[in-house]
Amino acid sequence: MALDERALFNEKPETRPGQYQCPKCRRTGEYSIRWVRRSKKDRLPSGASEEDRAKFSKLRDYLLRLDDEVTCKACGKKFEIPSQHSMFFVDQLAGLPNDEDLEREIRAAAGEPESTPEAKPALPARFTRKSSGWK
Repeated sequence: MALDERALFNEKPETRPGQYQCPKCRRTGEYSIRWVRRSKKDRLPSGASEEDRAKFSKLRDYLLRLDDEVTCKACGKKFEIPSQHSMFFVDQLAGLPNDEDLEREIRAAAGEPESTPEAKPALPARFTRKSSGWK
């Protein structure tokens, strides 16, 4: 009898951020998406056949997305998350840069200087004086 997938993997729920664009209002927002991380167990369960041993040696850890829809933060409409991003192998994710590093590399390649946060201009004195109350 073939082994069930639950006998070969440990499951752990996790939440990861994702940026998606609402098809109705066209605004991009960051949403918390629920995933399940399936990690290969350290050893094969007892009673496994030779065919199960061959399959077990080829298994890899992966992430499986649980959420299929999110609600837009701007307009409140539910929309579907693209299905091509519903499963990732963990070893493929390990080498990917995060968004901040990617933006920094793009600016450096374009020859733009490192951006510093813009300081807000000082408020005029009429807005910072202590109020004398109503006259």
